[in-house]
Amino acid sequence: MNSAVLAVLLIVFAAIVVLAALVAVVWRGEIRTMRSLRRVDGNPYLYALDYRAAYDLDDLVRKNLDTYAGLLNYAVDRLVKLFHPRLSIPMLGEHRGGQTVNCSSFQAAKADGNGFLFGRNYDYYENPTLITFSHPKKGYASVSVSDMSFMGYSLQNLPGASLQSRLNILIAIYAPLDGMNETGFCASILALPAHLASRQDTFRDDVGTSILVRLMLDRCATVDEAVALLETVDVRHDVSVGSGFHYMIADASGGCAVIEFDPEDGWKTLIIRKPAGKDYMQVTNHMLAPKYSTLEEALECLNQVRWIDLPVSSGLAGGTQYQLAFRHFVPRISVLPDKAFENTQYSIVYDQQARTFSLRNWNDYATAHTLAL
Repeated sequence: MNSAVLAVLLIVFAAIVVLAALVAVVWRGEIRTMRSLRRVDGNPYLYALDYRAAYDLDDLVRKNLDTYAGLLNYAVDRLVKLFHPRLSIPMLGEHRGGQTVNCSSFQAAKADGNGFLFGRNYDYYENPTLITFSHPKKGYASVSVSDMSFMGYSLQNLPGASLQSRLNILIAIYAPLDGMNETGFCASILALPAHLASRQDTFRDDVGTSILVRLMLDRCATVDEAVALLETVDVRHDVSVGSGFHYMIADASGGCAVIEFDPEDGWKTLIIRKPAGKDYMQVTNHMLAPKYSTLEEALECLNQVRWIDLPVSSGLAGGTQYQLAFRHFVPRISVLPDKAFENTQYSIVYDQQARTFSLRNWNDYATAHTLAL
């Protein structure tokens, strides 16, 4: 081997070493995040993730992203820092022949008087589920749950051992469907009919459906703080997905409210708070604002939500007053008459004082996976 060839090989080798070192530094958080992905208690369709990559919510809000496609491609461009094909995603609320109308959420006082429980059923199709633990440098630590189909995964396309197959999980930080932060503040998203998709349009920056939940989890400790945050942004739902949305929020002191948007008044934000003197509040997929709510609609939604009764020792206060309000917490069967349409993907309850949660996934309702923030 002559000296010229040797010199070239040494230069190439040095370049590879430098590139590897650069990757290790620049993508350190992303690599740690992807490597942290693991199955929960061996469940093949339930994963957990420690989110270690940096993200900047101020930058995200300034981008005025109000579509899921824009959000996902922003996340990949910013976090991955390398070429990635434009992502296409399934429609959130995709009907597949039937309407998505059966999520439910609640807050209720615990029987021992020591705080509150916040729960939700996420009713959709049978997809893998992801639990994301986040510890941002600026903001509250939190846990959130996502439907992995919105990241491009499915029962036939699960993330593997390679980092390439795990690339899309970096989107998880922007796609919470519900969650709880270290203060005990909780939030959840529930679908509404498509004509109720908020299109707020003022001078404020725009945020999309799940971005709002991430903002609240990172920045809010109380319902009042979340309401104040809403006054700083325009909430715009992606009309292409075929659903509107409203939100339930609750704090560890018992504050609870539902956030809605008025289609007849410029999408003005409507805040429906838990009535004074009540120790529970619940919502399904119908408007709670008095201007739009009807008893018939509420009962229709409740009748489609199938819960299993908890024994008295389950921790809920109030005894029989909850039997109609919510039969908590594990759905055994499809929430729609035709199971081909939709099932309950997961059911979760957050303990707002203990900062623990218990989740049951669609493929094994008999097993409660109990974890701590």
